[in-house]
Amino acid sequence: MGSYAREVSADSWFDSPADAGGRLDAAGYLADSPTATTSYLAGALGKPLLVEGPAGVGKTELAKAVARAAGADLVRLQCYEGLDEARALYEWNYKKQLLRIQAAGDQEWEQTHDDVFTEEFLLTRPLLTAIRRDEPTVLLVDEVDKTDVEVEGLLLEILSDFQVTIPELGTIAAVRRPYVVLTSNASRELSEALKRRCLFLHLDYPDAAREREIIVRQVPDLDDRVARQVVETVGRLRELELKKAPSIAESVDWARTLVALGTGTLDAATVDATLGVVLKHSSDLDRAVRELRLR
Repeated sequence: MGSYAREVSADSWFDSPADAGGRLDAAGYLADSPTATTSYLAGALGKPLLVEGPAGVGKTELAKAVARAAGADLVRLQCYEGLDEARALYEWNYKKQLLRIQAAGDQEWEQTHDDVFTEEFLLTRPLLTAIRRDEPTVLLVDEVDKTDVEVEGLLLEILSDFQVTIPELGTIAAVRRPYVVLTSNASRELSEALKRRCLFLHLDYPDAAREREIIVRQVPDLDDRVARQVVETVGRLRELELKKAPSIAESVDWARTLVALGTGTLDAATVDATLGVVLKHSSDLDRAVRELRLR
């Protein structure tokens, strides 16, 4: 059993907060000052970035934009209830191991053991994949609040030292520390231990001016007056008690819908006809129709 530990190299992801903001902008992500500053610091300090906020405000997209801006590859761990170490870190290819054991015949077990617990039979999952990469890598741990507390413990271990011990192989340490982004919809409180290891950024729905700027950038054929109507109407929808408020992406989809329909105004009839683009629950549709007095 050996050790793979080597000195971790430091990457300069961004030169300054202004550089981060400019490069994220060029990558298609309109970052405000706190977002640009925190994105810069996460790279400069080598600390994970925990981004929290409601669904659909651009948390996942920020990680993707950092990867695009830095010319790095994105490795994504999508979290869910029941996620375990085997799916997050690594597991052994048991079927392939069994075939090798059967083919070994009367070979001594000690020799067979050494044969089957090698790189050839190791299935790397996102966390180990990100640690082992030599190239610049953004590790996205998406919706970490959906996991169990045990997975938080695994993340704490990895984010502390950026190394993993595999009993059969030894310690594998990062050669090049990945840029780590964890996202949370705040469906549950994360542990203080995990939070202490991260920089924190809260993202909320943008104000009207910023959301209009995002929409116009993403849908350049949209008339400015219609863009204002979309932002105003989406803002009114978010004030209602809905199961799922419209995300920024859904605002953009609505704008694209209106361009596709050739609509020059977002009047009540058009809102009624296209509301399913931004609201995906029947109870939300009913409430919006009632509150906005569309019928």
